[in-house]
Amino acid sequence: MADKVAPHSNGNVNEGNGHVPEIQLIIKASTIDGWRKGVCLFCQEYFMDLYLLSELKTINLKVTTVNMQKPPADFRSNFDANPPPILIDNGMTILENEEIERHIMENVPGGHNLFVQDKEVATLIENLYIKLKLMLLNKDYVSINRLLSHLRRINLHLEKKNTRFLTGDTMSCFDCELMPRLQHIRVAGKYFMDFQIPVGLRHLWRYILRMYQLDAFIQSCPSDQDIVKHYKQQQNLMLRSVSTKKHEELETPTFTTSIPLELDLQDE
Repeated sequence: MADKVAPHSNGNVNEGNGHVPEIQLIIKASTIDGWRKGVCLFCQEYFMDLYLLSELKTINLKVTTVNMQKPPADFRSNFDANPPPILIDNGMTILENEEIERHIMENVPGGHNLFVQDKEVATLIENLYIKLKLMLLNKDYVSINRLLSHLRRINLHLEKKNTRFLTGDTMSCFDCELMPRLQHIRVAGKYFMDFQIPVGLRHLWRYILRMYQLDAFIQSCPSDQDIVKHYKQQQNLMLRSVSTKKHEELETPTFTTSIPLELDLQDE
Protein backbone atom coordinates (compact mmCIF):
# COMPACT_ATOMS: atom_id res chain seq x y z
CA MET A 1 0.00 0.00 0.00
CA ALA A 2 2.64 2.51 1.00
CA ASP A 3 6.34 2.41 0.38
CA LYS A 4 7.99 0.85 3.41
CA VAL A 5 7.53 0.27 7.09
CA ALA A 6 9.58 2.93 8.82
CA PRO A 7 12.49 1.66 10.93
CA HIS A 8 11.10 3.56 13.91
CA SER A 9 7.83 1.66 13.80
CA ASN A 10 6.97 -0.05 17.06
CA GLY A 11 4.73 -2.56 15.39
CA ASN A 12 5.90 -5.34 17.73
CA VAL A 13 5.27 -3.51 20.98
CA ASN A 14 2.27 -5.69 21.74
CA GLU A 15 3.34 -8.80 19.94
CA GLY A 16 1.52 -11.83 21.27
CA ASN A 17 -1.52 -9.89 22.46
CA GLY A 18 -3.87 -10.96 19.74
CA HIS A 19 -6.79 -8.99 21.14
CA VAL A 20 -4.95 -5.69 20.89
CA PRO A 21 -6.14 -3.78 17.79
CA GLU A 22 -3.59 -2.85 15.15
CA ILE A 23 -3.62 0.74 14.01
CA GLN A 24 -1.72 1.72 10.88
CA LEU A 25 -0.59 5.30 10.36
CA ILE A 26 0.72 6.31 6.94
CA ILE A 27 2.98 9.36 7.07
CA LYS A 28 4.92 11.37 4.52
CA ALA A 29 8.39 10.14 3.69
CA SER A 30 11.45 12.32 3.51
CA THR A 31 11.84 14.37 0.35
CA ILE A 32 15.57 13.66 0.64
CA ASP A 33 15.67 9.88 0.53
CA GLY A 34 11.99 9.02 -0.06
CA TRP A 35 11.94 6.59 2.82
CA ARG A 36 12.67 7.89 6.31
CA LYS A 37 10.27 10.09 8.26
CA GLY A 38 9.38 13.25 6.39
CA VAL A 39 8.25 16.67 7.55
CA CYS A 40 4.54 16.97 8.29
CA LEU A 41 3.33 18.49 11.54
CA PHE A 42 0.09 16.53 11.51
CA CYS A 43 1.88 13.27 10.73
CA GLN A 44 4.20 13.75 13.69
CA GLU A 45 1.39 14.86 15.97
CA TYR A 46 -0.72 11.73 15.32
CA PHE A 47 2.39 9.54 15.39
CA MET A 48 3.07 10.83 18.91
CA ASP A 49 -0.55 10.35 20.00
CA LEU A 50 -0.62 6.76 18.80
CA TYR A 51 2.89 5.96 20.03
CA LEU A 52 1.86 6.94 23.56
CA LEU A 53 -1.12 4.57 23.31
CA SER A 54 1.08 1.78 22.00
CA GLU A 55 3.39 2.26 24.99
CA LEU A 56 0.36 1.67 27.19
CA LYS A 57 -0.29 -1.49 25.17
CA THR A 58 -3.82 -0.47 24.21
CA ILE A 59 -2.93 -0.72 20.51
CA ASN A 60 -0.35 -2.26 18.23
CA LEU A 61 1.02 0.57 16.08
CA LYS A 62 2.39 0.18 12.58
CA VAL A 63 3.86 3.30 10.98
CA THR A 64 4.48 3.37 7.24
CA THR A 65 6.10 6.07 5.13
CA VAL A 66 5.08 6.89 1.58
CA ASN A 67 7.09 8.90 -0.92
CA MET A 68 4.59 11.44 -2.22
CA GLN A 69 6.95 12.47 -5.02
CA LYS A 70 6.71 8.93 -6.41
CA PRO A 71 3.75 7.27 -4.71
CA PRO A 72 3.48 3.53 -5.45
CA ALA A 73 0.64 2.32 -7.64
CA ASP A 74 -1.25 0.63 -4.80
CA PHE A 75 -1.19 3.86 -2.80
CA ARG A 76 -2.63 5.82 -5.72
CA SER A 77 -5.34 3.23 -6.34
CA ASN A 78 -6.32 3.03 -2.67
CA PHE A 79 -6.09 6.66 -1.65
CA ASP A 80 -6.22 8.60 -4.92
CA ALA A 81 -4.63 12.03 -4.36
CA ASN A 82 -5.11 12.14 -0.60
CA PRO A 83 -1.82 12.95 1.16
CA PRO A 84 -0.79 11.54 4.54
CA PRO A 85 -1.48 11.39 7.38
CA ILE A 86 -3.83 8.48 6.77
CA LEU A 87 -5.10 6.26 9.56
CA ILE A 88 -6.32 2.70 9.02
CA ASP A 89 -8.19 0.93 11.80
CA ASN A 90 -9.73 -2.51 11.27
CA GLY A 91 -10.16 -1.89 7.54
CA MET A 92 -11.57 1.60 8.04
CA THR A 93 -9.60 4.39 6.36
CA ILE A 94 -9.65 7.91 7.77
CA LEU A 95 -8.22 10.63 5.54
CA GLU A 96 -9.09 14.02 7.01
CA ASN A 97 -7.10 15.46 9.92
CA GLU A 98 -10.14 16.38 12.00
CA GLU A 99 -11.62 12.94 11.41
CA ILE A 100 -8.35 11.28 12.44
CA GLU A 101 -8.37 13.22 15.71
CA ARG A 102 -11.99 12.34 16.34
CA HIS A 103 -11.38 8.68 15.56
CA ILE A 104 -8.41 8.46 17.95
CA MET A 105 -10.44 10.20 20.65
CA GLU A 106 -13.63 8.17 20.24
CA ASN A 107 -12.61 4.80 18.82
CA VAL A 108 -8.98 4.00 19.61
CA PRO A 109 -8.58 2.35 23.03
CA GLY A 110 -7.22 4.89 25.50
CA GLY A 111 -7.50 7.77 23.06
CA HIS A 112 -10.07 9.65 25.11
CA ASN A 113 -7.44 10.12 27.82
CA LEU A 114 -5.19 12.03 25.43
CA PHE A 115 -7.81 14.43 24.12
CA VAL A 116 -8.48 16.50 27.19
CA GLN A 117 -10.51 19.69 27.10
CA ASP A 118 -8.54 22.80 28.02
CA LYS A 119 -9.59 26.01 26.32
CA GLU A 120 -6.78 28.02 27.87
CA VAL A 121 -4.08 25.71 26.50
CA ALA A 122 -5.79 25.42 23.12
CA THR A 123 -5.75 29.22 22.81
CA LEU A 124 -2.20 29.42 24.16
CA ILE A 125 -0.63 27.28 21.43
CA GLU A 126 -2.87 28.48 18.61
CA ASN A 127 -1.12 30.39 15.80
CA LEU A 128 2.40 29.62 17.06
CA TYR A 129 3.32 27.99 13.76
CA ILE A 130 1.92 30.92 11.79
CA LYS A 131 4.24 33.24 13.70
CA LEU A 132 7.22 31.08 12.82
CA LYS A 133 6.34 31.22 9.13
CA LEU A 134 5.81 34.98 9.25
CA MET A 135 9.20 35.42 10.87
CA LEU A 136 10.87 33.34 8.16
CA LEU A 137 9.01 35.21 5.45
CA ASN A 138 9.28 38.79 6.70
CA LYS A 139 12.66 38.63 8.46
CA ASP A 140 11.85 41.70 10.53
CA TYR A 141 11.95 42.59 14.20
CA VAL A 142 8.17 42.83 14.42
CA SER A 143 7.75 39.19 13.41
CA ILE A 144 10.62 38.06 15.64
CA ASN A 145 9.15 39.87 18.64
CA ARG A 146 5.69 38.42 18.04
CA LEU A 147 7.13 34.93 18.07
CA LEU A 148 9.17 35.70 21.19
CA SER A 149 6.09 37.11 22.91
CA HIS A 150 4.19 33.92 22.14
CA LEU A 151 6.99 31.76 23.51
CA ARG A 152 7.09 33.88 26.68
CA ARG A 153 3.37 33.25 27.21
CA ILE A 154 3.92 29.50 26.95
CA ASN A 155 6.83 29.79 29.39
CA LEU A 156 4.65 31.73 31.83
CA HIS A 157 1.89 29.13 31.58
CA LEU A 158 4.34 26.32 32.36
CA GLU A 159 5.69 28.31 35.30
CA LYS A 160 2.25 28.92 36.77
CA LYS A 161 1.01 25.41 36.07
CA ASN A 162 4.12 23.82 37.59
CA THR A 163 3.40 20.47 35.96
CA ARG A 164 5.47 18.30 33.66
CA PHE A 165 3.33 19.01 30.61
CA LEU A 166 0.86 21.59 29.36
CA THR A 167 -2.25 20.31 31.10
CA GLY A 168 -0.82 18.18 33.90
CA ASP A 169 1.77 15.58 34.76
CA THR A 170 0.77 13.27 31.90
CA MET A 171 0.97 14.08 28.21
CA SER A 172 -2.07 15.15 26.24
CA CYS A 173 -2.88 15.89 22.63
CA PHE A 174 -1.74 19.48 23.19
CA ASP A 175 1.83 18.36 23.91
CA CYS A 176 1.81 16.26 20.75
CA GLU A 177 0.74 19.38 18.87
CA LEU A 178 3.11 21.87 20.48
CA MET A 179 6.44 20.03 20.55
CA PRO A 180 6.80 19.39 16.78
CA ARG A 181 6.22 23.12 16.27
CA LEU A 182 8.84 24.00 18.86
CA GLN A 183 11.26 21.72 17.02
CA HIS A 184 10.62 23.57 13.76
CA ILE A 185 11.21 26.86 15.55
CA ARG A 186 14.54 25.57 16.86
CA VAL A 187 15.82 24.02 13.63
CA ALA A 188 14.41 26.32 10.93
CA GLY A 189 14.68 29.44 13.07
CA LYS A 190 18.35 28.77 13.77
CA TYR A 191 19.22 27.83 10.21
CA PHE A 192 17.51 30.66 8.35
CA MET A 193 17.44 33.48 10.90
CA ASP A 194 19.97 32.51 13.58
CA PHE A 195 16.95 32.65 15.89
CA GLN A 196 17.17 30.84 19.22
CA ILE A 197 14.71 30.40 22.02
CA PRO A 198 16.07 32.63 24.83
CA VAL A 199 17.80 30.71 27.62
CA GLY A 200 15.87 32.87 30.07
CA LEU A 201 12.70 30.90 29.25
CA ARG A 202 13.74 28.19 31.68
CA HIS A 203 10.32 26.62 32.12
CA LEU A 204 9.95 26.25 28.37
CA TRP A 205 13.43 24.76 28.09
CA ARG A 206 12.67 22.34 30.92
CA TYR A 207 9.57 21.28 28.99
CA ILE A 208 11.60 20.80 25.80
CA LEU A 209 14.17 18.74 27.69
CA ARG A 210 11.45 16.45 29.04
CA MET A 211 10.10 15.95 25.53
CA TYR A 212 13.57 15.08 24.23
CA GLN A 213 13.68 12.30 26.82
CA LEU A 214 10.49 10.67 25.50
CA ASP A 215 10.46 7.97 22.84
CA ALA A 216 7.18 9.32 21.48
CA PHE A 217 8.95 12.46 20.34
CA ILE A 218 12.30 10.95 19.38
CA GLN A 219 10.79 8.18 17.28
CA SER A 220 8.46 10.54 15.44
CA CYS A 221 10.86 13.44 14.80
CA PRO A 222 12.22 14.09 11.29
CA SER A 223 15.86 14.97 10.80
CA ASP A 224 17.17 18.53 10.91
CA GLN A 225 18.05 18.22 7.22
CA ASP A 226 14.48 17.30 6.33
CA ILE A 227 13.10 20.24 8.29
CA VAL A 228 15.51 22.66 6.58
CA LYS A 229 14.73 21.31 3.13
CA HIS A 230 10.99 21.51 3.84
CA TYR A 231 11.24 25.27 4.30
CA LYS A 232 13.57 25.73 1.37
CA GLN A 233 10.97 24.10 -0.84
CA GLN A 234 8.20 26.40 0.28
CA GLN A 235 7.41 29.34 -1.96
CA ASN A 236 9.12 32.60 -0.99
CA LEU A 237 11.14 30.94 1.74
CA MET A 238 14.51 30.71 0.00
CA LEU A 239 15.76 32.91 2.75
CA ARG A 240 19.52 33.15 2.45
CA SER A 241 21.43 32.61 -0.75
CA VAL A 242 24.25 30.97 1.18
CA SER A 243 21.80 28.49 2.67
CA THR A 244 20.53 27.29 -0.67
CA LYS A 245 24.03 26.12 -1.62
CA LYS A 246 23.96 23.52 1.11
CA HIS A 247 22.87 20.08 -0.09
CA GLU A 248 20.98 18.37 2.72
CA GLU A 249 20.69 15.17 0.70
CA LEU A 250 24.46 14.71 0.96
CA GLU A 251 24.54 14.99 4.74
CA THR A 252 24.24 12.31 7.38
CA PRO A 253 20.91 12.94 9.14
CA THR A 254 21.23 14.80 12.42
CA PHE A 255 18.63 15.47 15.11
CA THR A 256 18.61 18.48 17.41
CA THR A 257 17.79 17.01 20.82
CA SER A 258 20.07 18.98 23.12
CA ILE A 259 19.55 22.14 25.12
CA PRO A 260 21.94 25.11 25.51
CA LEU A 261 25.02 24.23 27.55
CA GLU A 262 24.51 27.15 29.90
CA LEU A 263 21.23 25.64 31.08
CA ASP A 264 21.51 23.03 33.83
CA LEU A 265 18.02 21.61 34.16
CA GLN A 266 18.70 17.94 34.70
CA ASP A 267 18.02 18.02 38.42
CA GLU A 268 15.16 20.51 38.44
